Amino acid sequence: MRLPLFVIKYIKFEYWPWWFFYIPILPYWLVLSIKNRSLAFFSAANPGIELGGFFGESKSDILSKIDPRYLPKSIDVGQMRFDQLKENIAEQEIAFPLIAKPDIGGRGVDVEKIDSLALLESYHNRAKGKYIIQEYVTYAIELGVFYSRMPNEQKGLVTSVTLKEFLTVTGDGHSTIEALMEQSTRARFQIDRLRQTSGNLLDTILPLGEEKVLEPIGNHCRGTRFIDANYLINENLHRVFDAISLPIAGFYYGRFDLKVRSVEDLYAGEHIRIMELNGASSEPGHIYDSSNTVFRAYRDLAAHWKRLSEISKANMLDGHKPVSFWLIVRSYFRFVVMKKQDVKA
Repeated sequence: MRLPLFVIKYIKFEYWPWWFFYIPILPYWLVLSIKNRSLAFFSAANPGIELGGFFGESKSDILSKIDPRYLPKSIDVGQMRFDQLKENIAEQEIAFPLIAKPDIGGRGVDVEKIDSLALLESYHNRAKGKYIIQEYVTYAIELGVFYSRMPNEQKGLVTSVTLKEFLTVTGDGHSTIEALMEQSTRARFQIDRLRQTSGNLLDTILPLGEEKVLEPIGNHCRGTRFIDANYLINENLHRVFDAISLPIAGFYYGRFDLKVRSVEDLYAGEHIRIMELNGASSEPGHIYDSSNTVFRAYRDLAAHWKRLSEISKANMLDGHKPVSFWLIVRSYFRFVVMKKQDVKA
């Protein structure tokens, strides 16, 4: 018997609301806060990133700190008029499709793959704030790589690798895409959203054996499957991310979201394109692997929080003080609550 989605949402922790998932582990955060004498100790983890990268940080500012050879072509749109944006796209030779995303945001909200100039103009006109454009990287492998390094040390550690599998269906020659989605629990969660955003796509009948990627944005909340790929961690991987991370001023803890052409290229440090770098609030994405248990997920998350605490403490001893907890609260209200009200309006 097929279970209703609301039942699955609460018996499988990977589908829990984020706030619900964190409730059981909050006491550990309080313990770490007491040890560090600050409820916002984590804001000292990355002195080079606003609030340590907890939230509200500018994606374009962070990306500007990374060696350009690891980045896709991109444009910080800022206050550009659309005609100026078109000129910039032509100058940088960024082809469609491309990715547009808010400069400040998270969890895939308002991130879109844009297929034409007309669709980009529509996105530009309804954008609520600054946004950035990135070329659409077609490399086969997308990963979330969690890296951390103690301040004043030259070598760090990769502690989580997440392989991302995009929401895809395979045609049988007679079923609609929606009918195919009904056969997958993960896909079922996305039907209503795609009905609203994809026009008549779900009514399409795919030929036998044809694959269709339904969601090109690699966020778990948008149907991407997160797969534990920690088997990829070795000395080569530590070395590659030391080389990437050491030049990033004030960065010690966070997750790189990237695409790479092959595993061999990953170990060689070649053909890597970093789309985002997230700071103190980063999650080790492998914990959401469907084969994982909630107890192992909490164990691995707690280990990363311990590492976050150790890095923050070391930075505080070096004179990097955490911000006040009330600044965190005010910033959360400003960037999250007020943004929701703008969307509803």
